[in-house]
Amino acid sequence: MSNALILLGSFFGLLALGMPIAISIGLSTAIALVVTGIPLTFISQIVFSALDSFIFLAIPLFIMAGYVMEIGGLSQRIVNFATSLVGRITGGLGIVTVLACAFFAAISGSSPATVAAIGAMMIPSMIRKGYDSDFSGALTACAGSLGIMIPPSIPMIIYSISADISIGRMFLAGVIPGLLIATGLIVVTVLISMRRGYEGTGEKFRWDRVRKTAWEGKWALLTPFIVLGGIYSGTFTPTEAACITVVYALIVSLFVYRDMTLRDLYPVISRSAMTTGCVMIILGFAMAFARYLTIMQIPNQIAELILTITSNPTLILLIFIVMITITGIFIDTTAQILIYTPLLLPVLMKLGVDPYHFGIILIIGTELGLITPPVGVNTFVAKSISGSRLVDLSISIIPFLLSMLAIQVMLVFLPQLVTFLPNLLFD
Repeated sequence: MSNALILLGSFFGLLALGMPIAISIGLSTAIALVVTGIPLTFISQIVFSALDSFIFLAIPLFIMAGYVMEIGGLSQRIVNFATSLVGRITGGLGIVTVLACAFFAAISGSSPATVAAIGAMMIPSMIRKGYDSDFSGALTACAGSLGIMIPPSIPMIIYSISADISIGRMFLAGVIPGLLIATGLIVVTVLISMRRGYEGTGEKFRWDRVRKTAWEGKWALLTPFIVLGGIYSGTFTPTEAACITVVYALIVSLFVYRDMTLRDLYPVISRSAMTTGCVMIILGFAMAFARYLTIMQIPNQIAELILTITSNPTLILLIFIVMITITGIFIDTTAQILIYTPLLLPVLMKLGVDPYHFGIILIIGTELGLITPPVGVNTFVAKSISGSRLVDLSISIIPFLLSMLAIQVMLVFLPQLVTFLPNLLFD
């Protein structure tokens, strides 16, 4: 257990000193290696071998797809279609924001990209209609987190690789929980809007307008059906799906909608490369961190410790929710997935917990981390668009965060909501 204390103690100590997540993971692993007498070349070998995988190509490709859709007009047409459906209802623009984020999430796979793409259009629109800027930013930050919940999802790909399970089944496992979270956000939006008097667009619902926006946005609306349909039908792998998404988005943006020019390709590729670089650095060091845990049999030691407290898997999952809610304030999404998966999944699987069930509970936990500063990147993106103070924005997030937390707890007791679709389509 001393090895675990050295590794985890140095990791949290470095975090407390304000070190970046990637550096904290890498340095804590190096400290543990020196103490135990393992050569430091262990880190470089593990990082190289871990990232040398065809599956990981899906990450930069889905990131790039999100940026292309943001600039290429696909997200605008998704918003127009959603507005035609619910814009007149009390809190209609807030509902549109949730629906647009959910739909965009089924294309991009990236949470910050979803917040940036939809928030740039919806937050100013809500503010002009009299919505509070803090409410507008908070709702968009939370709805944007659906980007990692509704497939395709980059964190789900990372978890599936780490847990050695099917990416396709994991994507399916996220569909119902993602829709439940979106529904919870809509309910909170309506309740707050009724109390504050936030009106809709004022336009009457008309089928001809729905048909018009659907036709104008057909190429954008077809994207998730092409991507997910191809994966689940076995036509292409998730990595190939990511490549097809990029190519499809580029063709539609450049030659169909023509909202994007060849000059826009450089900033898109540059932003994609920067984001991918940050993710891959964390990913590589976290892989070394996780491998050291396995070699030192730290998961087994933690399992023994947990089992001395309780052997009830439901109680363990509830304790885990408390843990990840706290650590999500400080630790990045990717790092949490790669730390908690080898630590807890083997224990829970021995107790009969389905790996897809644990994966969804874990992904929702990291989703909450995306909206809770100081690591909450979604909140910072929404803040830059809304112009709100971070403190005010964080307070406005609380009702939405509680609704997401309630869904997470509900899923602990109802695992069939997670496993139903994977079992239905793959068994």
